[in-house]
Amino acid sequence: MRRVYMDHAAGMPIDPRVFEVMKLYSLKSYGNPSSSHSFGVSAKSVLSESRERVASLIGAEKPTEVIFTSGGTESNNLAIKGVAYRNKDKGNHIITTAIEHISIINICKHLQKQGFQVSRIPVDNQGLVDPKKLKDEITDKTILISVMYANGEIGTTQPIREIGKIAHESQINFHVDAVAAAGKVPINAEEENIDLLSISSNDMYGPKGMGALYIKKGTRVQPVVQGGGQERGLRSGTENIPGIVGMGKAAEIAQEEMEAEGKHLTKLRDTLIQGVLDTIGSSHLNGHPTNRLPNNANLRFSYIEGESLILGLDMVGVQVSSGSACTSKTLEPSHVLLAMGLAHEEAHGSLVFTMGKQNSEEDVEYVLEVLPGVVKRLREISPLTPKEMLR
Repeated sequence: MRRVYMDHAAGMPIDPRVFEVMKLYSLKSYGNPSSSHSFGVSAKSVLSESRERVASLIGAEKPTEVIFTSGGTESNNLAIKGVAYRNKDKGNHIITTAIEHISIINICKHLQKQGFQVSRIPVDNQGLVDPKKLKDEITDKTILISVMYANGEIGTTQPIREIGKIAHESQINFHVDAVAAAGKVPINAEEENIDLLSISSNDMYGPKGMGALYIKKGTRVQPVVQGGGQERGLRSGTENIPGIVGMGKAAEIAQEEMEAEGKHLTKLRDTLIQGVLDTIGSSHLNGHPTNRLPNNANLRFSYIEGESLILGLDMVGVQVSSGSACTSKTLEPSHVLLAMGLAHEEAHGSLVFTMGKQNSEEDVEYVLEVLPGVVKRLREISPLTPKEMLR
């Protein structure tokens, strides 16, 4: 049976070129960068090189503005808690959006229990934030604005440059969760007035369990993890050199191949979206039609549930998702889709196709071949399906 993996937002395969360099620093060059001997000096050197590669990918002015972490969630924790705790003498108000990743949502809930105030900006029916509505929420107590670069579920990209300008003019720290976007679309933290930016290694074909946080020079952040003072004292703990080397290599490859890969994935995405909308009745696109990640197609199918579709497609060799993998343990519909105004039953009937560079036109053709049959079978046994649709 043919296998077609289209759940790259949940987990990407590691690039073989990344794996090879990680193997070297796992088996032979295993020194601690804090050590003074030659093995330590070698590790410190490759640590600096990897920092430069990540900084270059996101448009940081200086490599030292990049702090390595265990992933996007830790980066988000350090960014939001770090700014909140360090600047609580200035204010206690945070502005974010209604469609942020669950890590941002839970961090903000945690801070609310400690007396911080959080404003959540609504989005329109395509998942876009209105910068004017965000600006209207700013008060003299606002210390942080946090908006994701792109939503990993619906693919919609946000007007980050415009929001960054608002934050800069108001002298408010601006954090961007760019986990879903880094390596897929061009990012320039310096030009976009971003003060803190979270990224994840595995979301650009690097190793799992690795991430980074860009902290612009002059941004005041309180450490969340205390220890030996590694990573400028902002993230203590012995550096994971094999993981960091892998992330650096992944960032280098992403920067070199992003444009070509983006064109490839955009063509696959658009072919898949149009093919579904043309061949399957009562199917709809979620998210913005053009302002979206090149590899994301979020589609909903009336009268059936996404979980049943996932199982049906898996039986014919296609792996997809019904939303963020980080919230898959709950039976609740996607908070992102609900924030866009969809009813619960509409949100439940959605699938997320996220493609990667190994996907081909033949993969899309196969999905378009098997998906209509899976949808038809599920609608035939669904009590919600109108009788006229089954004739």
